[in-house]
Amino acid sequence: MKKQFGAPFPPDSTTDTFLRVQLFDGPLEMNWAHCGATAEFLGDFNAALVSAQKLDANDARHSIAYLSNELMENAVKFRAGGDVSLSTSIDGNEFTFRLTNDAAPETAARFETLLNELTSQDPGDLLIKKIEANALDPDSSGSGLGILTLMNDYGARIGWTFSQATSDANVRIQSVATLTLS
Repeated sequence: MKKQFGAPFPPDSTTDTFLRVQLFDGPLEMNWAHCGATAEFLGDFNAALVSAQKLDANDARHSIAYLSNELMENAVKFRAGGDVSLSTSIDGNEFTFRLTNDAAPETAARFETLLNELTSQDPGDLLIKKIEANALDPDSSGSGLGILTLMNDYGARIGWTFSQATSDANVRIQSVATLTLS
C-alpha cells in the first residue's frame, strides 16, 4: 500500500541536467559527515549549471546544499540500514531533489505522524510553535524544524511516499523536493 504526504511529485525531468548519487551502506558507516560533504558537492555542482542561465549561482549553491543536507541527514539518521539513493535535476529555474531510503516500520509510522502534522498546518505558524517547544525542551528531537524551515524560509515544495521495501519488512520512503531558483 502506498501513502503520499505533502506536495505532489513533479514529473521526472526530461532534461539532461541531472545527477545521480548512491550512498552505499558498507564498511565505512554512513554518517552526517557524508551528508554535509555530499550536500556541498551538490550545491557546487548545480550552482555551476545555473550560472549559465543567469540565475544567482551563490544563492542556488546555498539553497541546494541546505535542502540536500537536511533531507539526507533525515534519511541517514532514521534509515534501517541499506543504501541511500538520490538524484537532482534542473529544468529552467526549477531544482528537484529526489531521495530514497528504507526505514523500520515503527520509524516510518512516527515519521508519517509527524508529516501529518507538518503538512496540515501553515508552515510559518508551525515553525514558530516548534521553535518555542524546542526551547522549553532542549532534549527534544524529531520535531520537523528542518523540514519546516525548508518549506517556510526556502519555499520548498516537498512530498513523500511510503511503500513496501522490495526485500524485507522495511518501508521504502521517497522524498521529493522542488525549489524555484532566482
